[in-house]
Amino acid sequence: MQKSYQHLVEELETITDFLRFGLTEAGQAQLYFGHGTDNAWDDIYALMLGSLSLPLDVDAKLLDAKLTKNERKLLASQFEKRLVKQVPVPYLTHEAYFCDLPFFVDERVLIPRSPIAECIKHQFEPFIHAERVTRILDMCTGSGCIAIACCYAFPDACVDAVDVSRDALDVAQINRVKHGVEDRLNLLQSDCFDALPRASYDVIVCNPRYVNGAEKEGLPNEYHHEPELALYADKEGLAIVDKMLFRAANFLSDDGILIMEVGNSEQALLNAYPDVPFSWLDFEHGGRGVFVLTKSELESYFKL
Repeated sequence: MQKSYQHLVEELETITDFLRFGLTEAGQAQLYFGHGTDNAWDDIYALMLGSLSLPLDVDAKLLDAKLTKNERKLLASQFEKRLVKQVPVPYLTHEAYFCDLPFFVDERVLIPRSPIAECIKHQFEPFIHAERVTRILDMCTGSGCIAIACCYAFPDACVDAVDVSRDALDVAQINRVKHGVEDRLNLLQSDCFDALPRASYDVIVCNPRYVNGAEKEGLPNEYHHEPELALYADKEGLAIVDKMLFRAANFLSDDGILIMEVGNSEQALLNAYPDVPFSWLDFEHGGRGVFVLTKSELESYFKL
């Protein structure tokens, strides 16, 4: 029998009451924190404030304000989804942050969490000179977070965002409008480069699906709420990675670079291509499995 929190509607009154209760329950629920938070306090706090349309920096005085009955019903329902069904908070509040920017998300897209955010904040230097970047491609765009963050980091560049999923592109369109970048961001549906018009990009960024079958079985329950099309790949997680490696050079400018995240499939990639001089990135705020290759390196090692 599924646990219910509807009794809280009559028993609790304030945000503080719900927060205290939620923290106690979170400690017993074996939750996984990896979708924007890394601890129970931030997770439950974000769930409650996001559900009530309050900012995270809300005046502490409001935490002791009495909630309406409808608000208490809402929080009780949100607790059931998070604590029992283990739905990640961003899917419940429909908001996630990437590069310090807010994005709409739902279960049609992955929740943004890529360490590539750090690369964008540094304008991909030292691998390319920012002033030379006029065109960027974000392959496997999902919510559009990487593409839109690039619009902010490179205000004079045009950005193309590609995804095979029409549903994902619908979410990206919501964020495209939300951030007011309709005139600089193009959304295109394609399976990698298959339906993409030939173009010359200075930067191609790609965070593809790369979770292999064995890794899938060990993922926390929270990940099983995310779309399979955006997570899992054949060939030890390298099916999409291979497509990108063998075709990216055709879409790069002479000094262009490919930046790609492969996560835990890093070792599988090294085993498959032991001679390729991948430049693996270190991140100040954590993260791994992101490499950079230049156009010349791609042409040297990945010929069809």
